[in-house]
Amino acid sequence: MTGWEHILYETPAVGVVRIVLNRVATRNAQDTQLLYELNEAFDLAAHDDAVHVIILASAGPHFSSGHDLRETDHLGHKQAHGTVGTWGGFGSPGAEATMAREKEMYLGFSERWRNIPKPTIAQVQGKCISGGLMLVWPCDLIVAADDAMFQDNTLDLGMPGVEYFAHPWELGVRQAKEYLFTADWLTAQEAHRLGMVNRVVPRERLGEATLELAVRIAKKPAFALKLAKEAINGAQDAQGRVSAFNLAFALHQLGHSHNQQVHGMAIDPAGIAPAIKRNTGE
Repeated sequence: MTGWEHILYETPAVGVVRIVLNRVATRNAQDTQLLYELNEAFDLAAHDDAVHVIILASAGPHFSSGHDLRETDHLGHKQAHGTVGTWGGFGSPGAEATMAREKEMYLGFSERWRNIPKPTIAQVQGKCISGGLMLVWPCDLIVAADDAMFQDNTLDLGMPGVEYFAHPWELGVRQAKEYLFTADWLTAQEAHRLGMVNRVVPRERLGEATLELAVRIAKKPAFALKLAKEAINGAQDAQGRVSAFNLAFALHQLGHSHNQQVHGMAIDPAGIAPAIKRNTGE
């Protein structure tokens, strides 16, 4: 793959691939093109038998400012990419098109990346907002710089949380409720205390520390790594994770429909301007 505009694909060590979000001007805001390019990069690494560990990183001061709310022609931009899942109706009227797009690009991609049969490590610096969580939460491990901060501010947009609703599993039930109800920032240190983050390192050592961990893991038998990941993911799924995610996704779509009826758009417009400012770093 050489035609990617927003993704870098690096091989920093034997058995390790580093995929880098490279849309720095928007603080790595996720538009349709970036997400499909990222999915293609994950596929490339997943199907390469020489790759044992995948690092997901980002260029610039912040990991990701979330979904790019300035994108409007979602269908037109999607037509430049093939459909990954089996859900159709991307150009349908009413709620169907919104649900189809989010079923593939948000819940679908995140779940797909979570189940890559290789260890994945998120390397996070600066701010990681809403949609950014749907990139780091599917990863098996998270290494955060000491300046990393995490936020889900979707309630400000009239929504019940991001589409990949991992909050209770990442934070615990009561912390997840407070996190969503207040839309407060979670520091790297707090995320580590709650078990969401594996390691917190100085910002200047983030890349080095993440690669050291990846190299250590990459020396293990590849098939054993796959089996271990499958076993742990299976234990989590046995707790009802998939059913809970599907319920939360349905409620998310209800939120869109409600906002469409009340405000004439899928999200509450009162929260849009602050979100766009975050995208541009203002």
